[in-house]
Amino acid sequence: MPTAQLRAFAAARAALGWSQQDAPLEPGTTVAALLARLAHGTPDAAPVLARCAVLLDGRRVADPAAAVVPDGARLDLLPPFAGG
Repeated sequence: MPTAQLRAFAAARAALGWSQQDAPLEPGTTVAALLARLAHGTPDAAPVLARCAVLLDGRRVADPAAAVVPDGARLDLLPPFAGG
């Protein structure tokens, strides 16, 4: 089965309870669908995930509903942060 590597940072990591995991993918899975599946599995994380920027193989996803996740992709979940 196709999979994608998910990496969660900062508040996303705290809300989800993990920093990295592999996610199975159905053909045609979009970034939005994958985020919805994560939010459904961890409802307390939904508000954080809604504010996250998502990088798909190092590039920011502008339209999560249109971005299809290919097999072997890496998604980085980056919540807003301040400082630095």
